[in-house]
Amino acid sequence: LVRMQFLQILSRKPGSLEMLFQIPFCQKQFPYTCLSTSACVYSKKKKGNSYEQVDQEKYKNLVHSVTSYKTSAQTPETILEEDNLLYGPPGKHRPPIKAGTKTPKNWVPLISPSKRILPLSSDSNVPMKIGLQRTKMPSVTRILQETLSPQQVFYLERWKQKMIEKLGKEGFEEYTKNLFLQGELFHSALESIFLSEEKAAKEQGTDDAVAGYLSSVEHVLKDISEVKALESGVHHETLQYLGLVDCVAKYRGRLCVIDWKTSEKPKPFLQNTYDNPLQVAAYIGAINHDANYDFQVRCGLVVVAYKNGSPAHPHFMDPDLCSQYWNKWLLRLEEYMDKN
Repeated sequence: LVRMQFLQILSRKPGSLEMLFQIPFCQKQFPYTCLSTSACVYSKKKKGNSYEQVDQEKYKNLVHSVTSYKTSAQTPETILEEDNLLYGPPGKHRPPIKAGTKTPKNWVPLISPSKRILPLSSDSNVPMKIGLQRTKMPSVTRILQETLSPQQVFYLERWKQKMIEKLGKEGFEEYTKNLFLQGELFHSALESIFLSEEKAAKEQGTDDAVAGYLSSVEHVLKDISEVKALESGVHHETLQYLGLVDCVAKYRGRLCVIDWKTSEKPKPFLQNTYDNPLQVAAYIGAINHDANYDFQVRCGLVVVAYKNGSPAHPHFMDPDLCSQYWNKWLLRLEEYMDKN
């Protein structure tokens, strides 16, 4: 570095370089350096520096303002002022509310805060079976059917048309009638199992229509105990809707509203059961606000049984999941009330 500075100083004085290139001087000052006039080192054309083309006078003030600050001139306050100027106040640009986070206008808790909860006894009492009162209140099934999404209606109609093309109109009516009948027989057989094992064994042997379904749920029945209600009517005193609960019992030690479903296709995940979780949540809320029941339920269970006897899929709904579906049910209920 010292040598380069020395050469620069000499280059500024006329005649200095001539003295530098004299042999004795070179040998004395730089005994191991050889200066050459060959073009091998400096033959390449010097690349133009883009910064040299910049009008330095024009941007001198800008460079000075930037280099004169040890830190950035922007502060949180100035950034907020710039954002307000460009985009307006933050309140006017809130992100849109997602459909899943929409809250009901008339929110009612899933668990009744005023209802007294009695301790559940392990005695094998006869399960409750309250008749469904026919009133002007809509049923859970009706509310869900009349508030189907356009996508659900589309797929349901497409399935119906395919079945009519395959079976004919009369054949499709017979098919749906048989499905409904099999569902009723399956529920009756389950009720017999919970009420009397001997009667259940007799019914299972004589009715081949539900033998596959009963074999399908055999492993699930081992985890069910302390049945509290069977095919029992419920109604929500505050929200004014009613329904018929399949079963209320303990599943692996946790009290649940149990909904038995039959299917010809596998439904290994809860989302495959469509609106069944909403139905279970609606029944849980109704029981918890129904004075006829001296207990409250926090969990649910959707059991999908198969005609071919393959193991049923039990879909357990913990309290958090039930609360999520309860909010969705309240939105469907509000939609139904708005339409009617």
